[in-house]
Amino acid sequence: MNDLLLLSLILGAPQHGYALKKRAGLITGQPDMHNNLVYPLLRRFVEKGWVRQKAAAGKRGQTRQMYSLTPPGRRELIRRLSEFGDAEARSPEAFHLRVGLFELLEPAVREQILEKRGEHLERNDAHFANLQTEIDLGRYGNEVVRVLRQRARAEIKWIERLGRMTAGTRENSEHGGSA
Repeated sequence: MNDLLLLSLILGAPQHGYALKKRAGLITGQPDMHNNLVYPLLRRFVEKGWVRQKAAAGKRGQTRQMYSLTPPGRRELIRRLSEFGDAEARSPEAFHLRVGLFELLEPAVREQILEKRGEHLERNDAHFANLQTEIDLGRYGNEVVRVLRQRARAEIKWIERLGRMTAGTRENSEHGGSA
């Protein structure tokens, strides 16, 4: 998922590696994304033609490498964001990244992503409900399961809201409006 995050951070405007690692860290809740992760990914993106690398003068006279997304890179990012299988449906991070980039995706793809994540959450809620009825979890174990069920149900409601937003986007695009 780090590769998708890094590609998405180059969407708007060219960025240098230091800024990318700081922004990736900000998004993931870390001080930064480690150099041993960022720069090998950027090299791979350049080799594949997804990212263009260009030397540019820095503020203090140094040379910095700037990275920008190419049209094939944008297509690859959208293709990979559109892939949303069971593993991605189980991952809150994979789901949140895609929702954050929903504007890049077609409404039908958005709906599929919401449906898969919703199904996963429904299964989790049913599993937790079963735990509560079949096993004596104790006072604190019951509290943990209660909170996990609350979270699942809250996210299901959020997914329903996102679904309404996506349906509105689809209606606007079908009637010639802009979303």
